[in-house]
Amino acid sequence: MSHHESSESKPKKKVQVATGDRAILPEGAKTIPVYIMGKKYEVPETLTIMKAMEYAGFKFLRGAGCRGGICGACPTVYRKPGDYKLHFGLACQTVVEPNMYLAQIPFYPANRAAYKIEDLEPTPETIYALYPELFRCVACNNCTKACPMGVDVLGYISALKQGDIAKAAELSFDCIQCGMCASRCMGELPQYHIAQLARRMYGKYIMPKAEHLAKRVKEIESGKYDDLLKQLQTMSHEELEKRYKEREREPDMAPNGTWMPASDPYL
Repeated sequence: MSHHESSESKPKKKVQVATGDRAILPEGAKTIPVYIMGKKYEVPETLTIMKAMEYAGFKFLRGAGCRGGICGACPTVYRKPGDYKLHFGLACQTVVEPNMYLAQIPFYPANRAAYKIEDLEPTPETIYALYPELFRCVACNNCTKACPMGVDVLGYISALKQGDIAKAAELSFDCIQCGMCASRCMGELPQYHIAQLARRMYGKYIMPKAEHLAKRVKEIESGKYDDLLKQLQTMSHEELEKRYKEREREPDMAPNGTWMPASDPYL
């Protein structure tokens, strides 16, 4: 028996067909093969990774609340056919591609310092003391390449090494704490935890305070608006809807500080 004949006589490996019911498919959608955690599935080509996994029978017990790229709990690592590079994305946003190999990393166990923000001095030295590994960074930029949100991770780490907390807070503003940066770091930095500390310090101690907001909070605490709130609470649904639709609205293109409502019971 020839080699060709023997290979033909072997039973073919059965491919599991996706059978989940959570995806509403466009009419005429085609299916494509994808490999989820190493196993082959046929899923509609139009779905995001998250919906494709649900279509394949996976159930998300956590990390699927927002489905809009904000919570950071569905980071996914994948490879494309013929491409040696690792790619990173959020399962709720990334659309499946034929023969994509993917795996999810819903949590990455990076080092996280314990502290009380009220007890900290807002200085770079505080960050260095809590995260001395900051200086193990070798500027390879793998962290930035791994970020599914396009955050300049190396940029904010470099800013902190130079003592610029405000710049680090600004550059890391879109961080969703998914941990993909730390998963690729040869220096083993917990970049996203370091950035979170920088933003907390900036917000509590460094950022200019909104005086008008503090004034309004004091007015609320003094009871200035208690009667208005009681009035709203006694209104019917129809009355509230009418009040909402007829409310005064600032024109979209009004220059700052030039518009005031004709009626000002809330001011």
